[in-house]
Amino acid sequence: MRCPFCGEPDSKVLDSRPAEGGSAIRRRRECGRCGRRFTTYERVEEQPLFVVKRDGRRERFDRQKILSGLVKACEKRPISLATLENLAEEVEREIRNTLLEEVPSTKIGDLVIEKLRALDEVAYVRFASVYRRFRDLGSFREELESLLSEQKKDSP
Repeated sequence: MRCPFCGEPDSKVLDSRPAEGGSAIRRRRECGRCGRRFTTYERVEEQPLFVVKRDGRRERFDRQKILSGLVKACEKRPISLATLENLAEEVEREIRNTLLEEVPSTKIGDLVIEKLRALDEVAYVRFASVYRRFRDLGSFREELESLLSEQKKDSP
């Protein structure tokens, strides 16, 4: 691996360990010429995955977009960033496991909403209000009522 500081083509691996839930390997390296240390990550090269938007446009899948939506929905909620990153990673893994090259954005949204519902009801309602595009108070009320009726069934 080429040193990012001096350009030396060889470096020594000091430490290797799994990263990103085992989907990558983190390597700590040291340059033989300048002695500076740097970190590299080794990942499996994945097939490109495209998202088909509601209007028919196609764009490359970006896990950061999922994470961004989750962060907004979970603002001021007792949910760690690590939990949200894991949730976004789970969604991506499930989508990639379908082995499809193109996935409808609605499938991604449904997966996110399902996992968010199990994680935090307030964040779920926030995310659902944007994702499902509640047009009026009535549609918002219907969603809340279904959530409340489900909650009543689950409690003794």
